[in-house]
Parts: sequence; C-alpha cells; structure tokens
Amino acid sequence: MSDGHLHKYFLNNADKRLYKWIHYFDIYERHFSRFRNKAPVMIEIGVFGGGSLAMWRDFFGPDSTIIGIDINPECKAHEADGIEIFIGSQDDPALIEQILQKYPNVDIVLDDGSHIMEHMVASFELIYHRLNPKGVYMVEDTHTCYWPEYQGGLKQPGSFMEFTKNKMDELNAVHTRGAVPVSGFTKSTDCITSYDSIVVFERRPQGARQAPITLGMAMT
Repeated sequence: MSDGHLHKYFLNNADKRLYKWIHYFDIYERHFSRFRNKAPVMIEIGVFGGGSLAMWRDFFGPDSTIIGIDINPECKAHEADGIEIFIGSQDDPALIEQILQKYPNVDIVLDDGSHIMEHMVASFELIYHRLNPKGVYMVEDTHTCYWPEYQGGLKQPGSFMEFTKNKMDELNAVHTRGAVPVSGFTKSTDCITSYDSIVVFERRPQGARQAPITLGMAMT
C-alpha cells in the first residue's frame, strides 16, 4: 500500500522546482512502488527545473539510477550522484541509442517531455520494446492529446491518445481473428491503464491463455 511518500516529498520540497498535478502522485505510487529500494534504472524525459529527478532518486533509494533527457543544455546543472542528464531531443534515435547502449537495463520511463504528439509517439517506438521485460512506460500530461497546439485534437489521427487506442487493439490481437496481427508488443505487454492525463503501459510476457470450466459434482 502507498505511504504517500511522493506527495509528502512534493509538499515539503524547498529545493529544485517541482511542478505536478496532485492526482499524479497516487498513480506514480501505484505503478512505481514495486521498484523502491531495488536499484531501478529510470529515464525521465523532460528535466526543466530538476526537481522531479531529485524526487525520484529519493523515492527509489540510493542505489537507483535516474537519467534525464532535455533539449536545454542548462539542465546539465541538475546532475548529481546517481543522476545523469543527456542533452537532445526525445525523438532523436541517435540520442536514445546512446542512452540505451550505456544503460541497457531500463526499468521505468516517464515521458514528461515536449508533449508534442510526434515526439511522444517516436519516444515510445524507440524505447518501449527495449525496456526490461517487467518494466513500466508512463506518459503524463496526455491532456495535450486534445490540444491542436500540440498536434492533438479529439480523435485526431496521429495523437498519442489515438495511438494508445490502437495499442489496446494490438494488446488484444489474438482475439481479433486476424484483423490485428499478433506483434512483439502483444506478446510483451500485460496491460494498458488510462487515467485523467496519464497513460501507463506495463510490460510482462504474455503466457498461454487458459479458460477452464469448473463444475460441482452432480448429486444423485
């Protein structure tokens, strides 16, 4: 059960800039608590004031590794023990490859980057399939999926929300009678969870589907 650690950290923060919607904290703890004190490797896309990097380091423990990605070179100033920051765009294959070559065992990704649709989709496509088999990929501030200034809009083709809806079909591909091909995503994804402004993808190898029937012994 959550102990509210992240919310308490946020309320008591007097250090680096930290900006979050309050309802995010319960979602973070629901999906991330199993990694606490287990030396996870986390990528956070979007550094800005550096406050969330420090928060994750505090939450996951002193053996965790927190990797930040940002286009602003000034964000390098937020590096610290266990925190490394790479400068570049979240949709740059060369940058993502550089990071994954150095850190091949990533457990968690949190996309709090540009919130531009093509960037969100590109980052997911570059990273998700290379996460650890029981890793978590979380995208926040998905309300921008409905805003034209971020390439979004209700049912707008190319928005990350429409991308997610298609991934839900892909998750259930084995039931579509061939309409949706079974993919690596299908085989490696346990669930997709959608919240107000957050979408979470949980990786876990899918096993054989079983649907046994149980029935009481007939009475004579």
